[in-house]
Amino acid sequence: MLEPIIGYTPADDRYDTMTYNRAGRSGLKLPAVSLGFWHNFGDLTPFDHMKKLVFTAFDHGITHFDLANNYGPEPGQAEKNCGLLINKYFKAHRDELIISTKAGYEMWTGPYGDGGSRKYLISSLDQSLERLGLDYVDIFYHHRPDPETPLEETMGALAQIVASGKALYVGLSNYDGPTMEKAAAILDELHVPFVINQNKYNILDRRIEKNGLKDTAKRLGKGLITFCPLAQGLLTNRYLNGIPADSRIALDPRFLNDSALTPERLQQIRELNDIAIARGQTLAEMSLAWLLHDGVVTSVLAGASKPQQIIDNIGALKNTTFSAEELAKIDEISQR
Repeated sequence: MLEPIIGYTPADDRYDTMTYNRAGRSGLKLPAVSLGFWHNFGDLTPFDHMKKLVFTAFDHGITHFDLANNYGPEPGQAEKNCGLLINKYFKAHRDELIISTKAGYEMWTGPYGDGGSRKYLISSLDQSLERLGLDYVDIFYHHRPDPETPLEETMGALAQIVASGKALYVGLSNYDGPTMEKAAAILDELHVPFVINQNKYNILDRRIEKNGLKDTAKRLGKGLITFCPLAQGLLTNRYLNGIPADSRIALDPRFLNDSALTPERLQQIRELNDIAIARGQTLAEMSLAWLLHDGVVTSVLAGASKPQQIIDNIGALKNTTFSAEELAKIDEISQR
């Protein structure tokens, strides 16, 4: 027996408190906090719980849901579940949503199942659209650079995807500054709306400051959305006193395990927490606010295992201003 479709009425005040930032110099606005589907939208999570997460997000002004072809488990399952959620509850609100997906990592076996070839990217997006039950996505990313494929071919595939109407905008993920600049020049010549970069960035991981991506994005007027803004939970109060039984390290160590919580790292986290307390924020709130403080980051892409975590993340927007002394202290702690 088919499950009956139950209506969903979003909160009337959902846009009142969320901040929306333009992606670089484009016309596209994203919520300062976006919802990532990397974790908690695959086979391991009950559908009713996913529903609570997306309802909470949208009721609080989070209009951007971010996916990739291989998010699961199993690969593709997050897109299938997102498609079910949209079909059941968000059909009337599709034009209020930004749905993004990606291709670049291995999705199926054989020579055409990963990388940056025209064959893979176009085939993968067609599969993603089928899983999502959509005619188009708002943003389609190349998920990672592919040194074995000419950059012109990869960017040409993105151009073809936009021309076909299957994506409105394109983005690049996990590129460094010089490679992104070369790609941007090709996309500009092809008149492709490249508006956003997606990269890992948080207080403890400054790679994009060192490889030129952050400065280049700012100079070229491209947006920046950051994943792992809380270092997969390390930049929260979850681990201040050890590893809780219900934490990600304890339950799902595929991407974060107890080796990440060294005594030195724990000391850093505790010192950062002291700064947050002095600011009247939780460590998570301060960590998200820090990412947004200089105006270069368009949106922080945060996952959630509980609805309250989404609400807590949005709380970071109440204070994204830092003193020079606070910024210097955060740098000193995080980079030693």
